[in-house]
Amino acid sequence: MQKTNRLLLASLALLSTSAAFAQSSVTLYGRVNTTVERQKDGSTTNTVLANNASRFGFRGTEDLGGGLKAGFVLESGFNSDTGTTDSRGFFARQSELNLSGNFGTVRLGRWTAESYFATADYISLHNHDTGSSSDAFYASVMRNAFTNSNSIAYKTPDIGGLTVEGSVGLHEQAVGGKNVYDLAANYTLGALALGAGYSKLDTANQFALRALYTAGPFIVGAYYQRSDDWNAMTDSAAPVGKRDTYRVSGAYILGASEFHLNVGRAGKYDNIANSSALQYTLGYNYNLSKRTKVYGYYTKVDNKAGASYYSSAAGNDFSSVAVGVRHNF
Repeated sequence: MQKTNRLLLASLALLSTSAAFAQSSVTLYGRVNTTVERQKDGSTTNTVLANNASRFGFRGTEDLGGGLKAGFVLESGFNSDTGTTDSRGFFARQSELNLSGNFGTVRLGRWTAESYFATADYISLHNHDTGSSSDAFYASVMRNAFTNSNSIAYKTPDIGGLTVEGSVGLHEQAVGGKNVYDLAANYTLGALALGAGYSKLDTANQFALRALYTAGPFIVGAYYQRSDDWNAMTDSAAPVGKRDTYRVSGAYILGASEFHLNVGRAGKYDNIANSSALQYTLGYNYNLSKRTKVYGYYTKVDNKAGASYYSSAAGNDFSSVAVGVRHNF
């Protein structure tokens, strides 16, 4: 009887330990972001209701004990103006399984390149780099459906404010395929935040540097990018040669109000004549709560004769006057 009791107690202890390790949490999150806009493309003007990268997702973690955790993220895009789902697939925005601990984090699946988050997205202060006021010039070598998928990544733990993540996207083709590589670094030193990113797909590649400085209610950020054989106008690899891109953004926070200004310039591609362009955005946000804001902006892309950023034809300028509502949950 005593032996049986000991065995029962040992079993209960094991079960309670397993239950503690198996504690997990799943969170539903998302954003609905919609604008009413008066857009102009060349000489054509149109009034539209526009979706600004609305999405919802599930994220979860399980504590495995000893500092080890398993996690996942499943994120789906949808069109807030029509209610339709993302044409790329249900969880095309992100589909990730990860394992983290004192060693860092290992990620498997599909996600937006960390080099983008470390540079262009980091200084996109106005509308999270979405909608018609988003960055028209950043060359995202890992943006399209193939290069975002089938990725394996490792992220270091935080080392004195520095984190580094490297990933490879497997081509999964029997003949002729090329893996895509991405590297991102972030370093925080007080009010100064620095970042760098590099991506490569065959002969196409990009390298970018970023800085953001916060001084009380003022925030100022900038990035520089050098891309080669990636056409940001068509979002594809192409023999367009090299190009330099710059962007500066600023914000002033006054209570619930946010005042925003950003200016970007895309230099000429080596192999496309008159392909430079200028983009600027002036915006205002008012926070109704921590999760909901209303906002308005004016944005314009000034394309030279060989450039077609955000426009239907080379040489057309693009502009938009917009008002919108963004709600996070």
